[in-house]
Amino acid sequence: MRLQPVSKCAFRNSRTIAQLIYLAELLLSAVHCPSCSCVDTKVIDSRESEEGAAIRRRRSCTDCGFRFTTYERLENQPLFVIKRDGSRQPFDRAKVASGIQAAVKGRPVEDIGIMAMVERIEDKLRLVGGDVTTSDVGHSVLDELRAADEVAYMRFASVYKNFDDAADFRRELALLQKRSTRA
Repeated sequence: MRLQPVSKCAFRNSRTIAQLIYLAELLLSAVHCPSCSCVDTKVIDSRESEEGAAIRRRRSCTDCGFRFTTYERLENQPLFVIKRDGSRQPFDRAKVASGIQAAVKGRPVEDIGIMAMVERIEDKLRLVGGDVTTSDVGHSVLDELRAADEVAYMRFASVYKNFDDAADFRRELALLQKRSTRA
């Protein structure tokens, strides 16, 4: 099969491949109307939501007039934990929550309080930036439990710090009392 020569005039009115790719990306990233799939929508109202973690936008389709809501959220970079053996794993909120739940079992700490602790721990670790160690995670959990419930703190500390005998408990209790008198 032989290609036919094309005159220069054929390219003058056509778009370059780079321009076509740009337009395709623009169309794919545009907000489509859920009713008619039109990409031409107009923002009617914008407000902060989720305590400033997202922006709620009320939109209207310029083609069919359908109104809908979109949310913009910051995409978090994945948080990784460096284990003691050197392996790297994604941060798992469920693991932190289960550790806290085990420590507060039978204590007057509600589930919503546990989830708030996990949220603060993750936020604190994200502020460190990059990868965090298991030690960073453990110390953050201890800080949260110390403020929430001293018995839960001692339970978690006994497992986390690998207490061997009663002297370890006495030493940790002395540290806990020393910190509570400073606060």
